[in-house]
Amino acid sequence: MIGYIWAGMIIFSVITAVFSGTMSDLSSAIISSASDAVNLCIRLGGTICLWGGLMEIAEKSGLTAHLCRLLSPVLKLVFPGMSMKSETAKAISMNVTANLLGLGNAATPLGLEAMKRLQTENGGKDKASHDMIKFVVLNSAAFHLIPTTVAALRQDYGSINPFDIMPASWISSAAALTVGLTAAKIFIGISEGIKWKK
Repeated sequence: MIGYIWAGMIIFSVITAVFSGTMSDLSSAIISSASDAVNLCIRLGGTICLWGGLMEIAEKSGLTAHLCRLLSPVLKLVFPGMSMKSETAKAISMNVTANLLGLGNAATPLGLEAMKRLQTENGGKDKASHDMIKFVVLNSAAFHLIPTTVAALRQDYGSINPFDIMPASWISSAAALTVGLTAAKIFIGISEGIKWKK
């Protein structure tokens, strides 16, 4: 499905550029975007290697276990059936910590690791488990205690006080997380009800 959407967008862009006489602008945008994509891949590749290595060190040093214990009251509310001593819970707690610190790129490899472990617990099924669904929401609508990435971008673009968005970040991320997890719980409950009726 996504392939059709991308193809439609590309065809629409080319047709629009031809009729509006901006084909040269489209060509320039294609070349610069390709260059940006390569740079992004290299940057993300480095980030994934760095945080993958740090995750390994954190596990072996016992840091993940300490973080998991610290976050266990919150994680128990979201994942009631999960053992807080499991490797999956430790990976989730590392992801939550990275999101709390606003380290968007750092949270990605940690999130992938957590999802991989959740998929192992799911038995490799094609359908996502309830814990996988809740984790996607938890990771996507994460609460940012310190919006580091956004503040860095604001500083790059000349903001005098890049961290003055912190109260707005707390309110918006808390609201997004609450709504997201509530919606996930409601839809999971509905699907369980339908399954029970069958």
